[in-house]
Amino acid sequence: KVFKTKCSQCHTVEAGGAHKQGPNLHGFFGAQSGQASGYSYTAANKESGVIWGDTSLFDYLENPKKYIKGTKMVFAGIKKPDERKNLIAYLKNSTK
Repeated sequence: KVFKTKCSQCHTVEAGGAHKQGPNLHGFFGAQSGQASGYSYTAANKESGVIWGDTSLFDYLENPKKYIKGTKMVFAGIKKPDERKNLIAYLKNSTK
């Protein structure tokens, strides 16, 4: 539910899904930030060295612009820890 209301206007999760304003997220779990083929990332994102996992996503989703300074992701973040945990669980399953 959180993905649908807060993420799906900019991201897709299925294999071969289109990039929108944000990149398709299929296969991103365990990968380095800024690597999805065919998406135009900021240098900040490509050079961040962030590996997407439970902890990095939990912190990033709270405040993306603070976590990766210079990202173009125009999203304020998800302040509620339970919402972030539920979203991460959803992403783990839906992006493999």
